[in-house]
Amino acid sequence: MTLSRRTLVKAGVAAAGALSLGGLLTACAGDGAGAGATAGGSGASGAAAGVGVGSDGGSQVVITMTPSSEPAAGFNPLVGWGAGEHVHEPLIQSTLITTDNNLNFVNDLATDYGCSEDGMTWTFTIRDDVKFTDGMPLTAEDVAFTINGIVQGEAAEADLSMVAEAVAADATTCELRMVRPNNALLYTLAVVGIVPAHAYGADYGEHPIGSGRYMLEQWDRGQQVILRANPDYYGEKPLMDRVVVLFMEEDASLAAAQAGTADVAYTSASLAGALPAGYTLLDCASVDSRGISLPCNPAGTDVVVEGDMVYVGGNDVTCDIAVRRALNYGIDREAMIAAVLGGYGRPAYSVGDGMPWSSEAMEVATDVGAAERMLDEAGWARGADGLRAKDGVPCAFDLYYAAGDSTRQALAYQFAEQAAALGIAVEPQGASWDDIYTRQYADPVLWGWGSNSPVELFELTYSSGWGNYAQYENATVDANLEAAQAARTVEESYPFYRAAQWDAATDTGVASQGAATWVWLANVDHLYFEREGLKVAEQKPHPHGHGWSLVNNIDRWSWS
Repeated sequence: MTLSRRTLVKAGVAAAGALSLGGLLTACAGDGAGAGATAGGSGASGAAAGVGVGSDGGSQVVITMTPSSEPAAGFNPLVGWGAGEHVHEPLIQSTLITTDNNLNFVNDLATDYGCSEDGMTWTFTIRDDVKFTDGMPLTAEDVAFTINGIVQGEAAEADLSMVAEAVAADATTCELRMVRPNNALLYTLAVVGIVPAHAYGADYGEHPIGSGRYMLEQWDRGQQVILRANPDYYGEKPLMDRVVVLFMEEDASLAAAQAGTADVAYTSASLAGALPAGYTLLDCASVDSRGISLPCNPAGTDVVVEGDMVYVGGNDVTCDIAVRRALNYGIDREAMIAAVLGGYGRPAYSVGDGMPWSSEAMEVATDVGAAERMLDEAGWARGADGLRAKDGVPCAFDLYYAAGDSTRQALAYQFAEQAAALGIAVEPQGASWDDIYTRQYADPVLWGWGSNSPVELFELTYSSGWGNYAQYENATVDANLEAAQAARTVEESYPFYRAAQWDAATDTGVASQGAATWVWLANVDHLYFEREGLKVAEQKPHPHGHGWSLVNNIDRWSWS
C-alpha cells in the first residue's frame, strides 16, 4: 500500500467550519468559584505587580501554555505560526478570512472573495486601508508573496498544496490558481497570517512585522512571550493591551495559579480539583479527540510512503472486521471518561464530532452483548482463561501510546481493562513518538486529533491520506471524499463527508457498522484556572492542543 508522506506539519492544517454547531458552541463555562481574589498579578519579566495591570498602566493578562506551544521557528506563518498540528489565529499577522464564534467564515483582510465555476481560480479583494507595523501598506503583492512562500516552502506547515500559484492582479486583487478544485483552501486561509514582502527575511520569525491585533514586544525563548496591542490596527481596538504567555509544564502551571502569578493557567482533569483561592474553573468544550487506529490488513502488508520509505504494516487480529466492530460496540466511553477525565469530556465517535460534516451514523451505543456475539460468530472462542483465540491465533495486540502523556496512558489501560472483559488481551505500550511512528501501520495507536475543519477526516480516511494508519481502502469512500473537496462551497461538501463515514445506500464507510477503522474514545475538555474578575470572551470549540486557540479572541477579554 502506498501513502503520501505523513508529516506532523500537515496534521492539523485548518481552522474553521461554516455552520452553527448548536450546543457545542456554548464552548466554555466557569464553575467552582474560588474563595476570594488573590493579590499579586504577573511574575513575568517586564510585568508590573497588580492584577490585570501592565507596566504602562494598561490592561494586561498573564496566561500559561504548554512548552510545546512555543513556536520553534518563531512567529513566522511561512513555517508554522498559526498552522501545523495546533491551529489558531496568528494574532501578530492578519488573515484573509477568519471565523466567528459559530465557525462561519467572515472577512478580515478580504472584503470579498469567490470561486470560478470550474473551481480552479479563487479571487480575493482586499482592504486598501491596512498598514504593517513598519508603516508600509499591505497590498495584494504581500498576499501573493505569502501564499507562494508557503506553496514553495519545504518547511511550511500550512497545507496549501492545492494551490499552484498566487498572482496579484492589482493592489487590491489577488488570484489563487489551483492545482485542483479544493474548498479546503478556505480552512487553511483562515489561519495563514500575511507577511510583508518588503520586510521578510531569515530572522522574520524572531522579529515579525505584521498588521494584526498585536505586536511582539518580547520573546525569551523557553520562558515567555509578551504581546502588546497594535495602536494602528485597522479593526476594533483591542480591550486587552498586553498579553504575557508563560511556557511551563502542568505542575508549574498549577503552582503559578496557586502563587497568583498567572491569570489563566492551563490544567488537566487530574488537577482540576486543586482549585486555587481566587480562581474559577474554565471548562472549554473541544474537538480534541482521542481514538485508536485499527490496522485493517493482515501482518506483512507493508506500507510504502512516497515511494522511498517502507513501514511494517498489518495486524493479524485487528484485520478481522469482527474484532474492530466488537471493540466499537463493547467499549463504555462514559465509564472511561468518568474514570480517567473526571467527567471533563464527551464520548467520541469520530474525528470532529458535532461539526457540520460529522455523521450521526458514527455514534454507537455501548452493547457488550452484541460485541460478544460478533466475536463468537467470527470464531473467536474463549479459552479456559477467558481470553479468545481463533485458529491458534490469540485475540491479543499491543496498544501504543505516548509515554509522557498521563491521560493517554490512563485511557490505554482503561481500554485494555474493558477489552479484557470481552476476551481480548490488549497490552499498553508507552513509547516515544519516534518509536511509535515505526509501528503506526502495524499496531493500534492511541492518537490525539481534532480541528475545526474536515481536513483530518479526509486524511485519516482517504486511501492515500497521510493519516490512514488503518490502511483501509475503498473506492466509494474515496469518491465521496474527493467530491467533498471538489464541491464549490463548503456547505455543498458536507453530505459527501457524511457519506464517506457511512453511506446506507451502499453499506460502505468507516462507521462501526462498516469498516470500523478506528475506535474513538473521548473528546477531552480543555481546562483552565481563571482568575476572578477576568472576563474571558466566549470561546470557539478548541482543536487539538492546549495552547494558542484559547487566545484567538484575546482582544475581547477584559477585567471587571
